[in-house]
Amino acid sequence: INVCAHIGLTPQRVRQWGSFQRQGTDADSARRLQADAGALAEAGARFLVLEAVPDALAANITRDITIPTIGIGAGPDTDAQVLVMHDLLGLGTESPPFARRYIEGGRIMRDALAEYVREVGNSQFPPRRKR
Repeated sequence: INVCAHIGLTPQRVRQWGSFQRQGTDADSARRLQADAGALAEAGARFLVLEAVPDALAANITRDITIPTIGIGAGPDTDAQVLVMHDLLGLGTESPPFARRYIEGGRIMRDALAEYVREVGNSQFPPRRKR
């Protein structure tokens, strides 16, 4: 069995807190996350997602545990990176501050849908086919 553990910001907490709050920003919470990472690795997790933690903390955890780390908003020093597709493509109305929107896909989709509705309304689509 391969287990992926996840520490730092977890999706269920975003709704509870109302925002994408960085985790491990003070000494106590950083120590707690560092200890959690070690405990999860020792318990048998095969890799660890670090989300929305300071770069230095992510680098320390990556250095100190024996399993690969995957960063999402955790700086460049993790073993791998992940970015949620909806954030990357700009499909949602809000993205976390650590995400990069490579395109504004939501706007592109809205524009395409509006054009479709306009063409149907103007009888431009579907085209008439010759029999």
